[in-house]
Amino acid sequence: MSESSITMKGQTTLPKTVRQALDLGPGDRLRYVILDGGQVRIMRTRSVSGLAGMLRRTTQAPVTLDQMDEAVAQGANDRP
Repeated sequence: MSESSITMKGQTTLPKTVRQALDLGPGDRLRYVILDGGQVRIMRTRSVSGLAGMLRRTTQAPVTLDQMDEAVAQGANDRP
């Protein structure tokens, strides 16, 4: 378990083990989620551009926007 103290300005330094676990570096941003029972979850935020390719499937060929529109239209037509 890692610990740190709070300064007079309300600041703290994240322990190295926490920075490594979250893969944090200078300039990275954090999100704090307050949970029940006085607990807080710390998460590294990611920019939208960092999400590119996250859902890529190597076994599936990419599709065009026209193909996506066609699939959506077909799905709408298939509904009762």
